[in-house]
Amino acid sequence: MLSSHTPVATLPTKDLAKARNFYEETLGLTASREDIGGVAYTCGSGQLFVYESAYAGTNQATSVTFDMSDPSEFDGEVADLRAKGIEFLEFEGPYGVEWNDGVASMVGMGRAVWFTDLDGNILNLAAREQ
Repeated sequence: MLSSHTPVATLPTKDLAKARNFYEETLGLTASREDIGGVAYTCGSGQLFVYESAYAGTNQATSVTFDMSDPSEFDGEVADLRAKGIEFLEFEGPYGVEWNDGVASMVGMGRAVWFTDLDGNILNLAAREQ
């Protein structure tokens, strides 16, 4: 069954060299595997695969969520992303969302931020309440 396999988030890019710089230098990920036309990054128990495609940036919804296992690290991760020039998105969301400088607080759920990569793919960092 599919439930016994680890999924790999797959993101398209128009320029793999620029995308690698963003994911490696800005987000601090380390390439774990290179394939023809793409590169994989191990993130926790999953992977992120970035590959060249003419359709990069066409998705208007969240493409990848980095689910924080330790919510106490959320503020530090957000500060680090800001220091690297990442700007957070704000949008109308479900009921109970309060925004404060790009950080969404959701009653009973936790906090989250959304941002884009160089191709416009929407990424999310989420810290769930324990």
